[in-house]
Amino acid sequence: MLSAKHKTGLVFFPAFDWAISPTHPEREERLLYTQDQVFEEGLLDIEGIIEYKANVVNIKDVQRVHFCAPDEKTVMTESHFISAGGAKTIADAVMNKNIEKGFALVRPPGHHAMRIVHGGRGFCNVNNEAIMIEYLRSAYNVDRVAIIDTDCHHGDGTQDIYWHDPDTMFISLHQDGRTLYPGSGFPEELGGPMAAGSTLNVPLPPYTSEEGFLYVIRELVLPILDEFKPDIIINSAGQDNHFTDPLTNMHFSAQGYADLTSLLKPDIAVLEGGYSIEGALPYVNVGIILAMAGVDYSNVKEPGYDHSQLRQSTQITQVIEKTCDTVMSNWNARELIRMRMKGNKKFDKRRRSVMYDTDGFYEHQNETIRICSDCSGVLKIDSTSDIGQHILAVHVPRKACRACREQGFEWYDSASERNYDMIILQNRVDDTYQIRKKP
Repeated sequence: MLSAKHKTGLVFFPAFDWAISPTHPEREERLLYTQDQVFEEGLLDIEGIIEYKANVVNIKDVQRVHFCAPDEKTVMTESHFISAGGAKTIADAVMNKNIEKGFALVRPPGHHAMRIVHGGRGFCNVNNEAIMIEYLRSAYNVDRVAIIDTDCHHGDGTQDIYWHDPDTMFISLHQDGRTLYPGSGFPEELGGPMAAGSTLNVPLPPYTSEEGFLYVIRELVLPILDEFKPDIIINSAGQDNHFTDPLTNMHFSAQGYADLTSLLKPDIAVLEGGYSIEGALPYVNVGIILAMAGVDYSNVKEPGYDHSQLRQSTQITQVIEKTCDTVMSNWNARELIRMRMKGNKKFDKRRRSVMYDTDGFYEHQNETIRICSDCSGVLKIDSTSDIGQHILAVHVPRKACRACREQGFEWYDSASERNYDMIILQNRVDDTYQIRKKP
């Protein structure tokens, strides 16, 4: 009998009752074919690979991360609570040392869901990884976290949530945003004034193959992780870089994904995208599971794979090497960049419009953060949406200093219900969530 080198847990949740439409790429068959493949290949017969059943997250778990307008139960279905719960289930098993590593194969996905949620964007309503991470911080005192997002689409939601958090390293490898939704994820996107350099983006040219992805992991990601020294490594394991994916333009393979997982050594992987339902996902997921477990995956091969036809060009290799040099330079200069961004300002502001492509509307934000030398700064967001919700969201971070806590309370207390549909205080210092609504 085969035995896993690393005891590995799996959660499957296909979400039978949730789909954008019956023929949409994001539908339950995404995981049903994988589930069948795992059973057919006998992976659960390998000693040390264990299946868990997903629990659900509760409202408080969601409120540690998100401001949901008008409320959590309006923007989430039962499947969203269970999908995030599958990640939480795996996290508990890892932290309690029942397993060494875990993979949450769940849907709906979540990495396009930002701090404020008015609806669905990029097939995502709430951010499964962020909900799981903030639960870990609350329940197990986890501090420094690294999130490596290998989905083909830039993880703009996760980036937004951790934009101002120096204790969360977010590195996204994705197809160049000039060629793919959501049109973001460039090297100059580094994070806010107190956290610049904790967000790192590696846009990859279309038709990048194994060589490019593995080069980025070896030459950029692993050295940065060695220096950052996270308590835990999370892989947002999107699989839409596969050469058969109908929504993207990359040349990655199942073997490549397994090699990437073997190099990265994530403690927890959470499924994101991937829409080649029959030709890719079963093979990619089997490769990832075997790699996490430390079992030989050399025989995992999908139909139609021909490495000689999918090699990247010399020009693509040169672009990737240059991009990695730029990103590493930004990482090395992060303290100087933070000093320049802070300047002599008391507050930093940014304005932006966020497209909710799944639900078909825009959100408009005015964000203010207090520049602080003692913590990551208290955050205020004035948010309106085209569907009518106007909210004021105040976020007091986990390690907020006294001055930032007082500023957050002042923002919350002084705001008038006449001007907003909701006024919300998310206080992570004492893990509370307060809300006032228009009469």
